Amino acid sequence: MGNVAKNQHITGPTLPSERSPSVLTGVPLHEVMRAGALAGAELLAGSAGLDRTVARLNVMEVPDVVAWVRPGELLLTTGYPLRDDPEQMVGLVEQLDVRGVAALAVKLGRYLDEVPPAALALADSLGFPVLSLPGGTSFDDVLTDVLTDVVNRRARTMARAEQVHHQLVDIVLAGGGLAEVTDGLCEVLDAVVLVTTPDGRVVAAAGDATQRARVLQGPWMDASGRLRTEDASTSLGLHGPDGGPGHAVVRVAAGALDHGRILAFPHDRAPDADDMHALERAARVCALVVTRDLAVAAVEDKYRADFLRDLVVGRAGPPEQVAEHAASLGWDVDRPLVVLVLEPDDDASSRPATGSVLRPLVERQSAALAGAVRTRDPRAAVCGFSGEAVALVGVPDHGDVGRLVQQLVAAVRGDGGGGRRPFTLGVSRVCRDAAAVPGGYEQARTAVRVGRQVSGTGAVTHFDSLGVYRLLSLVPDPGELASFAAETLRSLAGNDAEAADLRRTLEVLLETNLNVAETARRLHFHYNTLRYRIAKLERVLGPFTEDPTLRLDLALALRVVAMRGLRDGSTHHAGP
Repeated sequence: MGNVAKNQHITGPTLPSERSPSVLTGVPLHEVMRAGALAGAELLAGSAGLDRTVARLNVMEVPDVVAWVRPGELLLTTGYPLRDDPEQMVGLVEQLDVRGVAALAVKLGRYLDEVPPAALALADSLGFPVLSLPGGTSFDDVLTDVLTDVVNRRARTMARAEQVHHQLVDIVLAGGGLAEVTDGLCEVLDAVVLVTTPDGRVVAAAGDATQRARVLQGPWMDASGRLRTEDASTSLGLHGPDGGPGHAVVRVAAGALDHGRILAFPHDRAPDADDMHALERAARVCALVVTRDLAVAAVEDKYRADFLRDLVVGRAGPPEQVAEHAASLGWDVDRPLVVLVLEPDDDASSRPATGSVLRPLVERQSAALAGAVRTRDPRAAVCGFSGEAVALVGVPDHGDVGRLVQQLVAAVRGDGGGGRRPFTLGVSRVCRDAAAVPGGYEQARTAVRVGRQVSGTGAVTHFDSLGVYRLLSLVPDPGELASFAAETLRSLAGNDAEAADLRRTLEVLLETNLNVAETARRLHFHYNTLRYRIAKLERVLGPFTEDPTLRLDLALALRVVAMRGLRDGSTHHAGP
């Protein structure tokens, strides 16, 4: 299709916020049909689309109008361009629907006697409204009446959005935060309002308690109370009821920084473009609040992190001064504590966590760890350093540190707000007081490093569980350890399947103190097969069944092989 008469494409004023058909400001088609100029208009097909928004009007004077139509248009035609081949209307209906056109209005009687039944059937299946206009309808009158309604609706929308903006700005100027802003927006929109972080953590909520509880238990929330930001039901724009309350979603952003989402769930009605415009204004105000709070928090967090850094490296001062300073920050360090060190892992599915990627990742995981810890110990100290998060957590009343750590890890991982990026956690021994914290910090860092080497990414390692790995980790040169393993294990130090299989046989033999029957049972070998394997191992390694010193060397060499990352000397270091 080609061109349309240049002076016939008539549209209303375009708002800056109109970025997609989902946020067009206009008048629903069922209201447009009540305009005086459309008196006598009949809906021929597509009744399911009567809620489509009419934001513009256009007149079809040539067959190839499709390239010139825009979303939200009410397309008027006398049928003249289709008079020689009315069946073209079938394809026209399909293409207009794809382009987001609101409806097609045809003046029958002069050039077309009827709309082809195939076109009406397609329009019904698509929910694309097709109207029949009386023969005496004046397009000029339709343009005037409908555009007047559209402009008036837009003026009301802009006035409402401006009112919302002024009310929320006044709240912020009076010192209000996100909680007060959501309360104010809730009153204006008569809706439940949520503000979340980029990964879906709800940071503010307002609205009727019953309605709010229903929203927070909806299918768009996961079991941990996080908004499923990865789901289509929470994508930006308007969402119809579809089994639950309809809602609108807008991004809270400042420049290129994504600070989260703001959602509105109106009471007893579907959200509309007016709600979207009001939410967009509110999102800007929320971005200002978040930016302000981040600036204040950055200063406070730096002050807290500096003190915690001094504490864990042993330069915070005398014990009584340390306890007093910590108490002023809401921390209690004068009690039995465990030190936790959480360090992000490199994720094979994305680029390594370094530089500009690492810092926000540590901040997110530090915030997630802080949230998990403080629900169980409000007086705990939690801060993020340059490449790790550190927490000083009180020993629970039940004394089971392992259970506490399991609960914390479960709360932070996955949907727990840690950015869904793997991390390694190290746990110190119990520190009796603040004076023992520097030693506990080094223990936790050692547990992180060795735990990652032994178990790979995502390890949770207690210092007390390291055993001989603690001693091996003290060797400063990884190459020396790798050399020791290669010299002791000889061909068994290789990476091939046979070497790994024989190492496993040797490992179980040493674990069972050379009990051949028990080893055969564990490995599901025949007794004679294991005897053959032992003979083969001794030909390669020497008479380890008779030499206890050789057995000790072999046991250590197997532990070295188990420590991942030693062969290439790779390490993962983070600290204050």
